[in-house]
Amino acid sequence: MLLTLTASCLKGLLVPAGKAKKPKLDILDLPRYTRETLGLSGFNLSTDLLVGSDRARLENIRERADRASCSCLVLIEPNPQNFGEKAETAALAAAERMCRVVDAAQILGCSAAALRVAAPDDDDALARVAGRLRPIMERAEKLDINLILAPDKGLTSRPERVTELLKKVGGFRIGTYPDFETAAGQKDPVAYLHRLTPYASAVCASTTKFGATGKSGKAEPSLEDLAQKSDKAVVHTAYDLKPLVEAVTSVGYDGPLALDYRGPGDVAIGIGLSRDAIMRALGLGQIDDDELELDDEEDDLADSAVDEE
Repeated sequence: MLLTLTASCLKGLLVPAGKAKKPKLDILDLPRYTRETLGLSGFNLSTDLLVGSDRARLENIRERADRASCSCLVLIEPNPQNFGEKAETAALAAAERMCRVVDAAQILGCSAAALRVAAPDDDDALARVAGRLRPIMERAEKLDINLILAPDKGLTSRPERVTELLKKVGGFRIGTYPDFETAAGQKDPVAYLHRLTPYASAVCASTTKFGATGKSGKAEPSLEDLAQKSDKAVVHTAYDLKPLVEAVTSVGYDGPLALDYRGPGDVAIGIGLSRDAIMRALGLGQIDDDELELDDEEDDLADSAVDEE
């Protein structure tokens, strides 16, 4: 199973801060940073990190990723798209946006493009969303890209609604992008993941808060302090990762687990703690170089770029 990075958690490094003209980490250096510094084997990008990028820059990112043996696997549209709106104008704008995202995903060499659907949880909205997603899925299919649904409020908040939507859209290129933090907020997190993971092209292994094992009565240690402790002395305190990881693997999933540290403090340290915690949950030791190797099948050529408004 590949452990990968959700690059949006590094947005503070990848986007210029304040009046700065350059970011602390150029996105062209992200593949090498992901592999060599974070010890991960691939990454997912979000479109807000590509504002102003043309086709040449996307191709450059892909070339750097190939050179570092650290591919971009999923392109994520973080803003919910209004596929459930009754007004055709809003739905058309959402469709045009996602077509551009799918095109950009192919240029980057991704295997999937992820989106969130803005729609109420009712049967009429379900029918509208399915009909509007179908042409986008067909476009993605022609480009060998999977279209995957990230969880959001409303229509896609319940796993049974998500699977119903997948069936209405139809095809082999429509799937899911489950999220650990979302799962942890469900009444039955394990059942939630059991329901959605069989359709997943990637799983977001999100983390939010770490602490030390045992009760010392002292103030909570910083991430820097936790990084100095042994693996067994550090625990993810927001929710138990082990049953979530086991829920994913128990249904036969062996695809990418995309680490996404959403907590406070030094993000790089948070990602490192997340990596170690997920590996412990998987019953693994240190990552071998062989586990960092990616499939060359994700190296398809592309022919269109993304426009950011």
